[in-house]
Amino acid sequence: MPAEQTSPSPDAPQTLTIPLTQARKWRAFWVCVSVAAITILDLSKVNVALPSIEAAFGSGSTELQLIVSGYVLTFGLLLVPMGRLGDQRSRRTLFIVGLTLFTLTSLVCALAPNTTVLLVARLIQGVAAGIQMPQVLGLIQQLFQGKERGRAFGLFGATIGVATAFGPTLGGLMIALGGPTDGWRYIFWINIPLGLIAIALAIFVLPATRKSSRKPLQLDPVGVVLFALTILALMFPFLFTTGSPNDNPQRWWLLVVFLLFATAFFAWERRYAASGRDPLIPFALFSVSSFRNGSILQAAYFAAIPSLFLLTTLYLQSGLGLEPVFAGMVSIGFALSSAVASWIGGNIVTKYGRPVVVWGLVLVMVCIAGLVVTALYVPDAVTPYAMAGVMIIGGIGGGLVIAPNQTLTLADIPVKQGGLAGSVGQLGQRIGTAVGTAIALALFYATIYREDGKASDSVVFHDAYGFGMVAVALFIAFAFVLSVLDLSARKRRERETGGDEDADEDAEEPRVIT
Repeated sequence: MPAEQTSPSPDAPQTLTIPLTQARKWRAFWVCVSVAAITILDLSKVNVALPSIEAAFGSGSTELQLIVSGYVLTFGLLLVPMGRLGDQRSRRTLFIVGLTLFTLTSLVCALAPNTTVLLVARLIQGVAAGIQMPQVLGLIQQLFQGKERGRAFGLFGATIGVATAFGPTLGGLMIALGGPTDGWRYIFWINIPLGLIAIALAIFVLPATRKSSRKPLQLDPVGVVLFALTILALMFPFLFTTGSPNDNPQRWWLLVVFLLFATAFFAWERRYAASGRDPLIPFALFSVSSFRNGSILQAAYFAAIPSLFLLTTLYLQSGLGLEPVFAGMVSIGFALSSAVASWIGGNIVTKYGRPVVVWGLVLVMVCIAGLVVTALYVPDAVTPYAMAGVMIIGGIGGGLVIAPNQTLTLADIPVKQGGLAGSVGQLGQRIGTAVGTAIALALFYATIYREDGKASDSVVFHDAYGFGMVAVALFIAFAFVLSVLDLSARKRRERETGGDEDADEDAEEPRVIT
């Protein structure tokens, strides 16, 4: 165990042993994971609705950008504080609060009379997502141990993979059912019955995870404020990058502000921890190599995959003229194969470890290359079908990345910090998505602006898709290199320890990291 790990403080709130039958545990699991899927769906299905929202309200490009990016921003801002709060108090209560708020804001979005109301509701909806998502990972971490945890994360990864890939298809289908003007409202209406069912199930199925405590919360308010300013300064310039010549170049100065706030946050957290209190983020978490490497890897992966879906959907709609519902259907093969591969990966990762992730990333790179070759050299009439086939390969690879990497990332993290650690990982995913999407879209649209009028539309969109996918490929290549380095480090440690590094599924939980 790392030297930084110490025994839990006697004042720390204690986790209840959850005396559940296998059936009750898995029922609780499916409630949590279903809600996580609804949350992730709202990251991707709204993208295809932007033209309809623009037609309905005459919204400007900045407002449309905020409807998507504002959700990502407030989602990311709440993840770590709410993960910390869930670790100290009741994950079940926070889960129900977040889910209720998410359902109510979905209703406001569906009924929004103008862009302003829709935008404010989306911001609050992101807050709700940030409240409930950390509790999902914390509960999974607490309910399952050993190989069973690997299977649980396998199913979790399968569900998230399906939600991520199926979002554009579902969004396109809702628009097709509701019409080009009001079809976007169906995207939010569908959340209402799902949310109400999930609230009822959560109340009756989820177990209590904390004893009541009169001890004051330790939320590190100064750290929370500095953390929020740090994340805001980092994500803002990327969220407002569109590739248009009208993008304000002054936005990049916020990265300097980000460095200043990040430095202040790090210094404050070190000082706060030295005083004997629990900081918002225990930086010793990152001294655990499995958590550090896994978190960075999943941030890079989520910088690539949502961008891949978005670029492919844009190319098929704008470049080939496909309807949104048909453009979205191209990713169905990815969703289904990812679900199967995630289940398999979650079951074999405890035996084979990091090589599962390495080979998964290889398949994702094959998929990226196949999509680009298809766009450039396959006749336009056949392109959607060929891309759908290539997506199956990417789905298999993605399934072997998400669930196994999640299991490996949290393997050495104690249950008492499961919510916080999971929140840090989710934050990395949201930042990765914001940064990756901004870079890929900037390359895509910058190519269109640069070549418009100088070549045929077919050539312009082929080039735009190719340049955008370069960013996707680089993010996956970075994740691949990191996974190989992590694999090499693990093998070296096993040789040095004589293989004692292998985790025993019945081993005692790691101690709290301070």
